Amino acid sequence: MLLKALREEVLEANLELVRRGVVVFTFGNVSGISREEGLVAIKPSGVPYDELTVEQIVVTDLDANIRDTNLRPSSDLATHLELYKAFENIGGVAHTHSEFATAWAQARRPIPCFGTTHADYFHGDVPVTPDMTAEEIAGDYEKATGEVIVRTFSDRDPDATPGVLVASHGPFCWGRDAMDAVHNAVILDYIARMATHTVAANAQTGPVANALLDKHFFRKHGPGSYYGQTRR
Repeated sequence: MLLKALREEVLEANLELVRRGVVVFTFGNVSGISREEGLVAIKPSGVPYDELTVEQIVVTDLDANIRDTNLRPSSDLATHLELYKAFENIGGVAHTHSEFATAWAQARRPIPCFGTTHADYFHGDVPVTPDMTAEEIAGDYEKATGEVIVRTFSDRDPDATPGVLVASHGPFCWGRDAMDAVHNAVILDYIARMATHTVAANAQTGPVANALLDKHFFRKHGPGSYYGQTRR
């Protein structure tokens, strides 16, 4: 089986979306990439999670040519491919329609960093993309979705902000591998829920102070991080 280990990882990452309650029915997909092989493994389109097997995970190249299985890949494949091409450090992408993150995407509002829980994972607000044009929607829609995400990060570090809200659509997240992308997708919905409650409690709440934002983000990320145990 082509890329057996990667396909197993992508299968488990897709199932983790279900276990964590951030997808219903077939509303979501996860992929992973082998940078060495230049190949991507992704959930097949429309296959229910409770029927999904490792053999059904679709393998394609970066031009969307199917290399294994007779199933069609997720309809969002082209979006995933644009992210892999633009964000060279990522190894996995997760897309959901999770309730709270999608609500902010539908409101077309970025999620401000109101506190330290958010700052532990995202170095600043979670951005929302501009609305897509009618021409983009009518054309190669999924590819254009990836392109609008990439443009949104033209002045941002995707490693420091591992997710985005696609306006009127929903969240896409990424990480060092497929399971890390799912982890970030779960966290994104959690902080979106907290932001919703924060705004309800005090609509005038402003973002956390930059000093506190930096402290919490960099104690977990980067060369000076000290959170957790040293890996041996």
